[in-house]
Amino acid sequence: MLQKNERIIIVEKFKTSMNSLISSTWLRRPQVFLVGTVLLFTAFCALPNPSLAKSKPKPRAVPSKIQSMQQSHQKWIQINLSKQRLIAWKGNKPVYAIVISSGKKSTPTRRGTFAVQYKAVTTRMKGTDYDVPDVPYVMFYNANYAIHGAYWHRRFGTPVSHGCTNLAVNHAKWLFKWASVGTPVIIN
Repeated sequence: MLQKNERIIIVEKFKTSMNSLISSTWLRRPQVFLVGTVLLFTAFCALPNPSLAKSKPKPRAVPSKIQSMQQSHQKWIQINLSKQRLIAWKGNKPVYAIVISSGKKSTPTRRGTFAVQYKAVTTRMKGTDYDVPDVPYVMFYNANYAIHGAYWHRRFGTPVSHGCTNLAVNHAKWLFKWASVGTPVIIN
């Protein structure tokens, strides 16, 4: 059942009233019923899901994932936000460690367990207050969050990004070649 605020959003979005959405013509005319159902479903899917927005990784999820990765022989990436460090691991052996720049306070890097979903040698990154062309060695791990090279600053060790994990370009290149799609990324 839709909550009151969700019904209001649907009514405003389609510039109609609830009575007209629920009118009996829906039952008399199947095409109208189908179009109305599609509109209602589309609006419902477009509504923000507050349970997702509030979801945070469980405190024990990250440490237990780290422990399980260290017991494997699998490649994985750990990003330690408090130390501003990234470590590339193979099982319990660190193979590469570098200083990073994570998200600043107003645009923090998300904590949790993820996996590399998509890789791009270069891409353009745009936001409300930035537009950076040719961002090198990009590995997306959660929607628009990525690990990538940053040629526009040298403030590694300090959180300055819009949520991504910035690396010096040479380090980003090494990591890009080492990791594959599916490589776990653990951020704590």
